[in-house]
Amino acid sequence: MLIEVRVPQLSESVAEASLIKWHKQVGERVRREENLVDIETDKVVLETPAPADGVLVAIVKGDGEPVTSGEVIGQIDTEASTAAGAGRAEGGGMARPSPEERREAPGVEEQYSKGEGLAGPAARKILAEQGISAAQVPGSGRGGRVTKEDALAVARDREESATQEKSSAVERSPAPGGSERSTGTGEGVGETIWRGGGERIEQRVPMTKIRKRIAERLLQSKQQTAMLTTFNEVNMLPVIELRKRYGERFEKEYGVRLGFMGFFVKAACAALKRFPILNASVDGDDIIYHGYIDIGIAVGSPRGLVVPILRDADQMTIAEIERKIADFAARAKEGRLTVEELTGGTFSISNGGVFGSMLSTPLINPPQSAILGIHATRDRPVVENGEIVIRPINYLALSYDHRIIDGREAVLGLMTIKEVLEDPARLLLGI
Repeated sequence: MLIEVRVPQLSESVAEASLIKWHKQVGERVRREENLVDIETDKVVLETPAPADGVLVAIVKGDGEPVTSGEVIGQIDTEASTAAGAGRAEGGGMARPSPEERREAPGVEEQYSKGEGLAGPAARKILAEQGISAAQVPGSGRGGRVTKEDALAVARDREESATQEKSSAVERSPAPGGSERSTGTGEGVGETIWRGGGERIEQRVPMTKIRKRIAERLLQSKQQTAMLTTFNEVNMLPVIELRKRYGERFEKEYGVRLGFMGFFVKAACAALKRFPILNASVDGDDIIYHGYIDIGIAVGSPRGLVVPILRDADQMTIAEIERKIADFAARAKEGRLTVEELTGGTFSISNGGVFGSMLSTPLINPPQSAILGIHATRDRPVVENGEIVIRPINYLALSYDHRIIDGREAVLGLMTIKEVLEDPARLLLGI
């Protein structure tokens, strides 16, 4: 029995996705619910489980190809053996019929040896013009037969691939006494490799869907908001001492480290409750005040920046926040965040401090109206009671949309965050 492998149902905002990688080849046995293929949308990488036990007998869509919601990308034979499923020709497509099936019709074996029995006359003509064997084409007809539409699709794919290869070709220019530089491809983009040889290399790499989406959102933020940023410094010594005093006990009790982010999130919630405009968003000529606090936490992943959402963050304990953020970070690295976890949010927090950033102006995540930027905590000289002392200082940045947020609310909101962090007892007392 043949079972279709389909693209999972994508959200309404996602028109198209990309098939990143098949984890099985045609002819290999698969087990129900094991990850069969990775599909990337503009927000997240989806793991697609096998719908049944059996043998993968067809791959309709290969690595790197665009796919849409519900589209058939492969087939699993629940009754086949791995030997029967291994007859797939190189280049993808349907497995050929077994020897027993071929013997049912005289002359079929000879046709299959030439690849003719896999395609009709019209399809063979198109494939011949492309210099492609029918055995290399995934057939959608009965018994894996290649139809005219299959052949036309392959021809179009070949033309598109040729165009892409041409645009992605490596450009070389002589550099006397120089060296070669490779920018890398795929997951290695950004890595620089130097080699001897007297040439310099440039390589054009298409953006992933996630990177394209990031670019669109950043441009939207710059072009559609009147963004300003206010700064302040916070003495982190009270939080540091609290962590030293209760960190070990906290970890034993809740099974998670007592980090800094829990305090930053709770301090931000205090500011958003005091100044609801910081938690609002713009919709045309209207201001939407949200009666809940959903905070997006910017997390780096191998495929780019993602912002999973802490729903009802003001209702969560510090332990729940720390656990959730740790879970987000782990699953972001593995590409296992869901679309729902990346959708929405009324406010965001970006922590450039984990990479050593001292100061930055974070960009607002539309349609939100404000974002808090956290930076590296460093020992700095400050004046207290007329004396110069050394304190662990963190520079905070609050970017806000000046269309609806005035400087007063932005500055006082950031001051609230500072006051809570410098006197964490306020969290317990709610003041």
